[in-house]
Amino acid sequence: MERINQTEGGNKKTGSRDGGETARLAVLFPGLGYTCDKPLLYYSSKLAVKHGYRVVPVGYAGFPANVKGDAAKMRECFLMAMEQTAGILRDMKWDAYTDIVFIGKSIGTAVAARFAGDQGIHARGILFTPLEETFPYSCGPAIAFHGTADPWAKDEPVESACRAAGIPLYLTEGANHSLETGDIRRDIEIMGTVMERVEHFLR
Repeated sequence: MERINQTEGGNKKTGSRDGGETARLAVLFPGLGYTCDKPLLYYSSKLAVKHGYRVVPVGYAGFPANVKGDAAKMRECFLMAMEQTAGILRDMKWDAYTDIVFIGKSIGTAVAARFAGDQGIHARGILFTPLEETFPYSCGPAIAFHGTADPWAKDEPVESACRAAGIPLYLTEGANHSLETGDIRRDIEIMGTVMERVEHFLR
């Protein structure tokens, strides 16, 4: 069902300097229509809570319609999401946390990476169905998930970008931009496998 095109490694959680318990934060960056209550982000947030993270969801609103395939509208959406994210996270005390994970979906992966760079935040990343626009922005240790039937992002550019950045990429054959295939039983199976990878990363 799922194959990995890179080896895992180098994505261990950050411990506190005194060897004690870490203060942990997970921030959710949704997609345009893929909100934080949809499966990939919902279950990731549940796992984050299980492993002691404070979870902060970012919400966007007011995007134009018919964005797919329109570079100008995609850019507009990105800038809107960046502006809204900056407002929502304006008062966050980043220095209070020793382990920060940004969990992004689609355009949210680009917003998370750009925001971390702009703010000088060292955050690990979980990239669900990243776009080509995600990778020009540097990010910390990360893992990525991509479906080979994703109409929003082609396989080769995503694979090449992950390879260049040293990001382990998990490819799900026949899955779309939601990492779904249309076969309910298989989709449940896929979700379970993805969340196993996510939980391993969050530990």
